Amino acid sequence: MGNIRKHILFYGRVQGVGFRYYARHKAAQLALTGWVRNLPDGSVEMEVQGPEERIDELILFLESRQYVLIENLDVRQMEPEEGEREFRARY
Repeated sequence: MGNIRKHILFYGRVQGVGFRYYARHKAAQLALTGWVRNLPDGSVEMEVQGPEERIDELILFLESRQYVLIENLDVRQMEPEEGEREFRARY
């Protein structure tokens, strides 16, 4: 399982619903690295790195949260970053 990195913009009801909290904790469980942050327009931006199957699992987990409503995703693949050790919330 090789690592990939994705840049994802989440649109919908994704702020004020624990999205970053859920993302950070689930990513840690899945041994993914990267970061997540709220954007001024109400969307959430994420860069996440790890095996594609685990990234997909993270997205499915976030979609299943009670108050989160992801209406659209903008996803693009990036080059993996060497040396990154954790997934964190940015402010």
